[in-house]
Amino acid sequence: MKLLSAIVCAGLAWAQPAAPPARWTPLIGEYHRDYGIFHVYEKDGRLTIMVDRMFEYPLTELGPRRFRFPAKGMYPGAEVEFAPEGLRVGGTLFRRLPDPSAPGATFRITPLRPIDELREQARRAAPPREEGDFRTADRVELTSLDPTIHLDIRYATSNNFLGTPVYERPRASLQRPAAEALVRAHRWLKSQGYGLLIHDAYRPWMVTKIFWDATPEDKRIFVADPSKGSRHNRGCAVDLTLYDLKTGAPIEMTGGYDEMSDRSYPGFPGGTSRQRWHRELLRRAMEREGFAVFEFEWWHFDYKDWPKYPIG
Repeated sequence: MKLLSAIVCAGLAWAQPAAPPARWTPLIGEYHRDYGIFHVYEKDGRLTIMVDRMFEYPLTELGPRRFRFPAKGMYPGAEVEFAPEGLRVGGTLFRRLPDPSAPGATFRITPLRPIDELREQARRAAPPREEGDFRTADRVELTSLDPTIHLDIRYATSNNFLGTPVYERPRASLQRPAAEALVRAHRWLKSQGYGLLIHDAYRPWMVTKIFWDATPEDKRIFVADPSKGSRHNRGCAVDLTLYDLKTGAPIEMTGGYDEMSDRSYPGFPGGTSRQRWHRELLRRAMEREGFAVFEFEWWHFDYKDWPKYPIG
């Protein structure tokens, strides 16, 4: 496989993978039947299939939209044929699941109640009471520390999972130690040809309550419980991605921002090698400055000092 560039991170040399052949792009996705599910993705320059989220097999390309399983393992030597409605293995059709959000699109939910009603209810509510010896809040605007940090504050627009603005202005602030750590990560990434694009940082508790009350129960692992408050509320969490320094364009990852699906998990094996490489680059840049990735969202990072600050 052709390697386009190399990078040194935490003392380890690793290389950016080449983009997969364009003919494979429409085939990448999830396919299922009542008794099984296939994840199809590109890995190490091979179109690869994972059976039931457990067994991984590189496929051999036979022709246009036709592949073959390895001779050993599940489905030994079986042919895989991709059709508009899904893929066939040995004549059995596995239907393609719709992508939660196509590249460049925005994931949406149907709020459980009207947002205006939830907003008014949140205004009347109060954050949970806390006890402890907390630091005094000292939030700072990220772009005031480094104007080359880009902002795409979705919640100040209708381009978010609720489809309506919940912020009045497109701003992003963090507690000063977290903000300074983020700037260090940004400047290290700039030496590699990338920058940070911020989607959200400090989030008022009222907005956390709106998100929770609007979101269906089966998707609430992606929103914080307002009865506990969130790390965003403390000014120590940030939602972000990479942008290309040369073009200014956001980098394509394995799933979209705020997408409530398993494509958002930091360890999701799908997509392409290049998407996963960029996801890992972002994670390494943030972790080296004291941030930790959230277990369900590749874009969400918590600063190590978050317990030392109160809910805002």
